[in-house]
Amino acid sequence: MSKTDFNQLLDAGVHFGHLKRKWNPKMAPYIFMEQNGIHIIDLYKTMIKLDEACAAAKQIAKSGRQILFVATKKQAKEIVEEKIKPTGMPYITERWSGGMLTNFRTIRKAIKKMKSIDTMAEDGTFDKISKRERLQIMRERAKLDKNLGSIVDMKRVPSAIFVVDVTKEKIAVAEAKKLGLPIFAMVDTNSDPSVDFPIPANDDASKSISLIVDVISKAITEGLNEQKAERKEKQSENTDKKEPVKTRARKK
Repeated sequence: MSKTDFNQLLDAGVHFGHLKRKWNPKMAPYIFMEQNGIHIIDLYKTMIKLDEACAAAKQIAKSGRQILFVATKKQAKEIVEEKIKPTGMPYITERWSGGMLTNFRTIRKAIKKMKSIDTMAEDGTFDKISKRERLQIMRERAKLDKNLGSIVDMKRVPSAIFVVDVTKEKIAVAEAKKLGLPIFAMVDTNSDPSVDFPIPANDDASKSISLIVDVISKAITEGLNEQKAERKEKQSENTDKKEPVKTRARKK
């Protein structure tokens, strides 16, 4: 059963592509027609690809691995944060720092620096330095927080990435490809769909972005819930296997 239906996609404007002159020929298999100089995306193809992406995202979540969501374009930032935050998956909605994947050790150092500043604020170190020094340190902390966002708890390179716009996030896509990470992406008619899980869709309209990200987030939640259920079942089975210790009555 499909995770979404044709009318939902239509109502969200998922089918609206870019002007014909801006198209990427590699998107030809996903284009239904041209209307008033604008390419129209084949929503039946979108449904198929979205279902494939959901099935894969669900399995990654179920196995306890992470998908890093990347959405730095204005109309996608709040949507991704709102829908992905509850899943516990990491996301980047500000500037993509080069090397975030390929030079993850450096990113971990930045995270460590941010956490050390938090420790300073809690252990009384701030009380021993001047107000000016304290202000400079907090500015540095704010800058780190803005750039790192929700990846502060990401202890290793994610198992996959999801990008809203492959053209906008080309550096992230290039790094993921270099590491051989699966890439999930919304691909508009001006995009290169050469990723593992392309989802043909309007990547500019808020409604379109919201619908696609919402469907993916629900698949992830489904996977996480199944993981919890399986763990609970295993724990129950292990408890049942433990036989009660039998004690013999001492002979008088």
